Amino acid sequence: MTRKQLEQVVVSGGGIGGLAAALACARQGVPVQLLERAAQLSEVGAGIQVGPNVTRILQAWGLGEALAQVAAFPGRLQARDAQTGQVLGSLRLGERAQALYGAPYATIHRADLQALLHAAALAAGVQVRLGQAVQGWRETAEGLQVNTTDGLSLQADALVGADGVWSAVRQQLLGDAPARFSGHVAYRALVAQADLPVHLRSDEVTVWMGPRLHVVHYPVRSGQWLNLVAIVQGEQPAQADVWDGAAHTQALIQAMGSVGIDLHERLATVPAWRQWALHDRAPVNAASQMAQGRVALLGDAAHPMRPYLAQGAGMAIEDAQALAQCLSAEAGSVTAKLQAYAEQRWARNARVQARAIRNGRIFHATGPVAWGRNLSMRLMGERLMDVPWLYRRPSPVHSPA
Repeated sequence: MTRKQLEQVVVSGGGIGGLAAALACARQGVPVQLLERAAQLSEVGAGIQVGPNVTRILQAWGLGEALAQVAAFPGRLQARDAQTGQVLGSLRLGERAQALYGAPYATIHRADLQALLHAAALAAGVQVRLGQAVQGWRETAEGLQVNTTDGLSLQADALVGADGVWSAVRQQLLGDAPARFSGHVAYRALVAQADLPVHLRSDEVTVWMGPRLHVVHYPVRSGQWLNLVAIVQGEQPAQADVWDGAAHTQALIQAMGSVGIDLHERLATVPAWRQWALHDRAPVNAASQMAQGRVALLGDAAHPMRPYLAQGAGMAIEDAQALAQCLSAEAGSVTAKLQAYAEQRWARNARVQARAIRNGRIFHATGPVAWGRNLSMRLMGERLMDVPWLYRRPSPVHSPA
């Protein structure tokens, strides 16, 4: 089957990964229909960090100018001790990231990134169906018959499950256990910088590391707002699959325990927080966990990861680019194209998942390990904090046989 013979790809999920996949495929001339369970596209307020490996793709999709209008571009990332407030190390971003990796390091509100992708997908001809979710599918002589929860039946050449950590597509495809609770609970907040005391405003990415906890904050929305995320190790909330529960500042401060006066002041200034339990899976261990037959998984549906490398959305966008390149290849069956996608992506995703888990242990270290972490960061600084293998340009993509 050649690219011109592809009649339709159905993408399940209208989050960042699903919209990115739909846009990338449409840009390559692959017809796409996207199904989203919600009646309207919305991202509850939260920020994400977007490394050069991701902004490079967004720029290639023609979104560089739109990104520049809504994102912030911090000049530095600094790590601080949560108890003493001491700066442990720093990593130059800004011009250094552009010079080394050919693209900037950005921080952006999730809703702004989703809106950019949605508008671009519609402009590229993607058909978006809201209030629809994939209920299941079956193989037919022509391809797949995809059935939705609202009674629609769609004929497709391929189905892409981009429906998040609780993916229904994954459940039918792999039939494995649900995502696991990581033992970490996150609190997040967005605050207008104008509402903060001057000394608490920031145009940088700052990570505070402490025993069994860490906090990160950075600017979003052209620097007008500050996004804060605090993560503590604790018990799983009663509603494990609810990622947007209300939380009070006092509950967070109590959960964090003893932190230094600098960090305590920042947390106490925030009037309200949202809470969610972090779930992930063990790193991907085979291509078959990302694609089988005419069905592929992408983003959190394939490889949910902890946020300690700030690459959850990034890997979904990388997946989307690779998927589109493979599906648009002139030669090969749909099955071969999806297999090529999975072969290209699974090991990199596994590496990022594993590194994120490792980073979490380092961020939350106690005792001698924490002492060693702090010493290493003081001595090595930028050399230790940078991740060239993640940010540099990837090797050329090979088409499926």
